[in-house]
Order: sequence, then structure tokens, then C-alpha cells
Amino acid sequence: MLKISIVEDLEEIRETLKMKIAEAADFQVLKAFPDAEQALPGLLLHKPDVVLMDIGLPGMSGVECMMRVKAHAPEIRFLMFTIFDNDENVFEALKAGADGYILKREPIPRIIESLREVFQGGAPMSRAIARKVLTSFQETKPSTPSTEILTPRQVEILQQLSKGLPYKLIGHQLQITEGTVKQHIHQIYKKLQVNNRTEASNKYFGRID
Repeated sequence: MLKISIVEDLEEIRETLKMKIAEAADFQVLKAFPDAEQALPGLLLHKPDVVLMDIGLPGMSGVECMMRVKAHAPEIRFLMFTIFDNDENVFEALKAGADGYILKREPIPRIIESLREVFQGGAPMSRAIARKVLTSFQETKPSTPSTEILTPRQVEILQQLSKGLPYKLIGHQLQITEGTVKQHIHQIYKKLQVNNRTEASNKYFGRID
């Protein structure tokens, strides 16, 4: 059962999302919050798998709330849910650690599928957002080589991962939780643009051999 929380200030949208998402057999809606101030302690208490997070909230923004939650519970994944498709909001959210970014005009089935995709380690985006991200990459210089974009901790984890060690054992050897290991691996896959440990090891270590 995929545990979901919703943060959305508009009651009509919040209740519709809550009802429609709960109809999916593999989903459980833990809680729906009207603002970030209530969501922050609630998300840390209930620990959902994925949060559907509005950006334009009254008071604390959705991006700031996400950053505060991830500082204490990095395993929680966030699908940003917003009307904003301008470059500033998109890249602010992605840089802050958002796992996906979907526009409110998307149909409910697409939103539900995006929640599943985020949980499975994907990074879903509305088409309009994906085009902006692609255009940004095309307009910038070549990306940093993979040998330079991983943190020292991520390199340690990838070294253990390349040996075929399970997450739990990697966490034990590095003295971190299994959840933290999973979060690092999720970020490694995103940075290297790969889907599994074999591809990650080949892409990273192949460049420095």
C-alpha cells in the first residue's frame, strides 16, 4: 500500500484529490493539509511514502516545507503540484530536492500515475516542464562529468552497491540507516541518469578507470 499525504490550500481541490487518490486500490491517503505550517509536523509524524505538495501555499512555501521535511526524513519523496510552469519556480523546486513536478491542469489519472512513478524512483514531469528542463540543458555548457557530481558519501555507497551488497548491509557498514542509503541511491541514479546499480557503476567507475 502506497502511503500518500496531500498539501493543498484550496479545499475543493484538496478534497477532490483526497477522494480520487483514495479510490486507487494500492493507495492510502494518510492526511491532507491546508498549509505548510500544519503539514511540517504532520509529515514528520506520519512519514508518508510520497507527498503531493502545492508550491503556492499561504505562509511557508511548499518548497521550503519540502526542504525542512527532507532535512529530517530524506526518504520521503515529493511530487510538486502547482499552476506555476515558469523557469524560476521549476528550477527552484528541482534544485531543492523535488522528485517530480506536475501541473494542476493534468488529469487525475496522470497525477496518480506520477505518484506511483515517484515512489518507484522515477522523476515524472508534465510535458511543458520537461521541455523547459530540456531547453535549459541545451542552452548550457556540457554537464559536469559524472566523476565530479557525486558527493564523497555517494561515491562510498556506489562502491558498496557495485559489489552487490544489499541496502541494509551498506547502511550497517557506513553507519547510516537503510532509509538514508535508499535516498542517496535515488539521488545517484538521478545524477547519473541511470536506472539500476549496474548502469550506475559502469557509468561512474568506467569514466575514472
